[in-house]
Amino acid sequence: MPAAPETIALYLAAQAGRIKAGTLAHHLAAIAKAHKSAGHPSPIRDNQLICETFKGIKRVHGSAQTQKAPVLTAHLKSMLDLLPNSLGGLRDRALLLVGFAGAFRRSEMVAFNVCDLEFPTEGLLLNIRKSKTDQEGEGRKVAIPFGQHPETCAVGALRAWLVAAAIVDGPIFHQVDRHKRVIPGALSGQSVALVVKKHIGRAGMDAKLFSGHSLRAGFVTSAAMADVPERRIMRTTGHKSCEMVQKYIRRADCFRDNAALALGL
Repeated sequence: MPAAPETIALYLAAQAGRIKAGTLAHHLAAIAKAHKSAGHPSPIRDNQLICETFKGIKRVHGSAQTQKAPVLTAHLKSMLDLLPNSLGGLRDRALLLVGFAGAFRRSEMVAFNVCDLEFPTEGLLLNIRKSKTDQEGEGRKVAIPFGQHPETCAVGALRAWLVAAAIVDGPIFHQVDRHKRVIPGALSGQSVALVVKKHIGRAGMDAKLFSGHSLRAGFVTSAAMADVPERRIMRTTGHKSCEMVQKYIRRADCFRDNAALALGL
């Protein structure tokens, strides 16, 4: 460092088509931050060569993000109906319901420990100690009220799992082996994605279209479809701006607020 703009432009050109434009934008931000930390001016800001190279990449390869499908409320109920009556089934019921009702990222889900849980009379409070948008670790609490039905109540599902698995401290979500034994250590983020894919597939949908993020996306989309105000959605999700929430709301509205509905077809 400092890196020459020509070097950065060549790097972008070499990665074009291999790495998505959105990821390359993150790479540029990281390069700029590294220069700032080292006391150098950013070689990227207002540089015409880098700007035009990046624009050309987006024109040729596109800049649209590939979004996984959301797990909507109806999807979730279908998944829950098919869960096995086993220790693993109890774990998966708790994971799916808590992940959906709390709109959690998979990294947040696997980071929860027993000490992060509170059970007030209204339901459940979970303390997120650190997250993707809270790298300083200020933390925030997410409230999940009791469900209207026992079979879809996230609070009851989590309590049932903790009791059945005899979990009194440490991580709340663990692997369960084929002998129905709880394995020490927390689930990985990838394991959360596999649980979602497994049960969405059993419910008759294409598992490739879904991911661990589908629970969080499904909460926002389902809440938007139920006309929940943005501020209430953001209170649960922890989004700092309306931009990301609006993406899900637009998806929810694309069929509901559609001119073709008035054509009598």
